[in-house]
Amino acid sequence: MTKEKIALLVDSGTDVPQEMIDSYGIFMIPLKIIYKERTYTDKIDITPEQVYAHLKEEVPTTSLPDGQAIQEIFDEIKAQGYQKVLAVTISSGLSGTYNILRLLGEEQTMDVYVLDTKSIGIGAGLQAIHAAELIDQGMGWSELIAHLEKKVTESKVYFNVATLEYLQKGGRIGLVTSLVGTALKLNPTISCNEEGVYHTVAKTRGRKKSLENMVRLVKEFVGDHPSFRVAVAQGDAMEEGKWLCEFVQQTFPQAESVLFGPISPALVVHTGPGLLGIGVQLLD
Repeated sequence: MTKEKIALLVDSGTDVPQEMIDSYGIFMIPLKIIYKERTYTDKIDITPEQVYAHLKEEVPTTSLPDGQAIQEIFDEIKAQGYQKVLAVTISSGLSGTYNILRLLGEEQTMDVYVLDTKSIGIGAGLQAIHAAELIDQGMGWSELIAHLEKKVTESKVYFNVATLEYLQKGGRIGLVTSLVGTALKLNPTISCNEEGVYHTVAKTRGRKKSLENMVRLVKEFVGDHPSFRVAVAQGDAMEEGKWLCEFVQQTFPQAESVLFGPISPALVVHTGPGLLGIGVQLLD
């Protein structure tokens, strides 16, 4: 039986590390970052550092990739001889990318399935990485879809922002209560609920305690599961990020891997500087 030729497509908000995009040949749809003067393409012609540098003067907005750009990627995938496309997107509760891909996917001559990760950043990225491994191992199309759908609830993202100002400005505050945090110097730990919308899972006084608490939440989520992988993401918080990564490695020596990397410029816009996040995925 010949292995099905399945393309993997992700949006840039999934934060799949560049080396994995290269090694698995993953296609990527970049989100747009819009300033008054011009529009940038996420991860292509703008870096997270550039967004941080200008946040005081202007907080840009973000938007979905346009239909034409997505169609061009579909055309490219088809030209490379793929018969099927698995697209992995950040939560439909936080972005319209899932919907536009689903609608455009229905117009293709190839089979297109869009996975709603109900997560964001590396939380969504871990699901995409797992998909890449399964495609690489030759898992069949229908089995792949069923498996990945089941795995959505087996991954989680937790993050901590230095300020809630940017989530509020970007209208991404979801179910996160903002005023309490500012008044009492409480650091909320934010996650995505079953609908893939932000909600507060813990409130801790002080940043370090909050980060330690985030690791405790990951520990609870993992339980006694024998196989899992963890990823630490940072946005303009490199030193704390390295500390957190070491703490995670010490806490979970049995993890299959601990990834570490920056969040995408498009996510920076909504979280502001000082973001630290942890993604975790249970494996079989």
